[in-house]
Amino acid sequence: MAIHKEGYGIITKSFFILATIALILYFILGTGTPFIITTASLALIFLIIVRFFRSPKRVPKTIQGAVISPADGKIVAVKEVYEGEFLKTNCIQVSVFMSLLNVHVNWFPVSGIIKYYKYHPGNYLVAMHPKSSEKNERTTIVVEENGHPVLFRQIAGYLARRIVCYAIEGQNAKQGSQVGFIKFGSRVDLFLPMDSRIQVTKGQRVKGSQTVIAHLPDLAE
Repeated sequence: MAIHKEGYGIITKSFFILATIALILYFILGTGTPFIITTASLALIFLIIVRFFRSPKRVPKTIQGAVISPADGKIVAVKEVYEGEFLKTNCIQVSVFMSLLNVHVNWFPVSGIIKYYKYHPGNYLVAMHPKSSEKNERTTIVVEENGHPVLFRQIAGYLARRIVCYAIEGQNAKQGSQVGFIKFGSRVDLFLPMDSRIQVTKGQRVKGSQTVIAHLPDLAE
């Protein structure tokens, strides 16, 4: 399992901080049982941090007219909403929540031209909160595939403090290629045309770049 480039800095800093703590404890506690237990706990913390930044090697699904999950996680919402930032119309919102145990790489759900990108500073409500899509730190990306604009948002959660996004307006997006990374707990919302054929249900586990979320209208298989 590879380590994502966004984790290099944090992993290196964590190693030196935890190693320094272990060294200080060695001089205080010696090599007895308390030191062994504490050092083992520090090593476990380091392994958890390394695991969080794993970047799995996957062959992404590329299906014209299909919307593929942009993230690993659990479907926490499938509902009709009004999207007022860019689309200015009613949409079907499908939300994927990523826990600390999930891979936190994000992928483009469709191929097409990146029509819109904007970063929004904001709060850090729990990512499961229904208002997190509007109030939290987030990015908004719109990719247009064959005349169908698909809007999706990377949303920072309570623990997340940095969203990384590689989308650039005017460039081509390739379905299944990496769009970014959200550090330490988060959520991705998709906003799809009302007549899309939704293929997932609330509570379902999905896999980024693999699970079909929906088929777009006119292009549905």
